[in-house]
Amino acid sequence: MTTSDTNSQVTANQPAISFYGKMLTFSRLQLHTDDPAAIEEHLAGLVSNKNSNIPVVIDSSVEQDLSALVDLLWSWGLQPIGVVTGLLDEQARLQRLAIFPSDGKRIERILPTKKPKTEINQTTEPKTSQDSTTNSEQNTSLSEADTPSKPAAALSTDTVESADHITSLIYDQMLRSGQSINHVGGDLILTNSVNSGAEAITDNSLHVYGRAQGRLVAGATGDKDARIFCQVFNPSLVSVAGTYCLRDNLPEETIDKPVQVRFVEGQGLVFTVMDNL
Repeated sequence: MTTSDTNSQVTANQPAISFYGKMLTFSRLQLHTDDPAAIEEHLAGLVSNKNSNIPVVIDSSVEQDLSALVDLLWSWGLQPIGVVTGLLDEQARLQRLAIFPSDGKRIERILPTKKPKTEINQTTEPKTSQDSTTNSEQNTSLSEADTPSKPAAALSTDTVESADHITSLIYDQMLRSGQSINHVGGDLILTNSVNSGAEAITDNSLHVYGRAQGRLVAGATGDKDARIFCQVFNPSLVSVAGTYCLRDNLPEETIDKPVQVRFVEGQGLVFTVMDNL
């Protein structure tokens, strides 16, 4: 696509606009009063730096003067980007603020039964049966309810902390719908399946030796070298280093196959079907 005017020209190699998936972190500000003085009093105890520029989503259980509330929050260094759907929807539309869906059911906390391993045997990467498939142009934006936009905070999960060295965690049980496991400090290795509605998150690489459905997140803190390895690949969402892809946009040739997913700068997510060893 080429777009030009009297001031600028965009070449075919540089489109005027691009859509791509990227998970962003923001905070939810829950309000249970419409009293500006009470809100400001609480903000004074919570916000120490009025130049923090923290993006927030307003979640109010009572009616608000949204325009006045937005001005108040900006004065305290908070940047309202939208509201959680409910009482403030109409005002949000008038002010061109985003409207986010409400949460679904609460995620069940998973406590791994095995301690993290300090070592993992080196493995040889399987040969590929076909060329890698890129999917950078098919990534789409998600709402807060659809994506783990704050992998460590927004989801009610337990985190396994590493010590001074990288540790890998092996989890042997099936990850069922509504369950989530979040590992920080090394690879997450699941020897069983991840069911639809479950999620597995790690800041390093993710390995799933059963059927991989649900949400699969590797490189959750931005590690672009992280990868996802699945024996039977069929997730509802897959993400590496913040770039994600939904089930409907996955390459059809990867479904139910052994697959490796990695991030390549300038290409996005690259999907590779692997030969069985």
